[in-house]
Amino acid sequence: MDNATHKTPKIKAWLARRPHYHVHFTPTSASWINQVERWFAELTRKQIQRGVHTFVRQLEADIRTFIDLHNRNPKPFKWTKSADQILASVKRFCLKAQQTLCGEL
Repeated sequence: MDNATHKTPKIKAWLARRPHYHVHFTPTSASWINQVERWFAELTRKQIQRGVHTFVRQLEADIRTFIDLHNRNPKPFKWTKSADQILASVKRFCLKAQQTLCGEL
């Protein structure tokens, strides 16, 4: 669960009625979830994208094949940029967006 969803009164009440649920929250900025999304992107690009699946069983088989092959020689995803490089990129983007927005006024 993300860090905002559980704070709404409706969700708090729903969770209070279900004490058997144990909720896990993603970290702020959820950088780990980006790596999960990246893994699924690799699955899509390498195994599913150009395939023809006329049955769910065929799709499942292709996904399981990819997982089996991946797990034989797993490699962690590594960030290729430092935090400072990422923050500098975000800053450049924000400045560019601000100039674009201010230029339209």
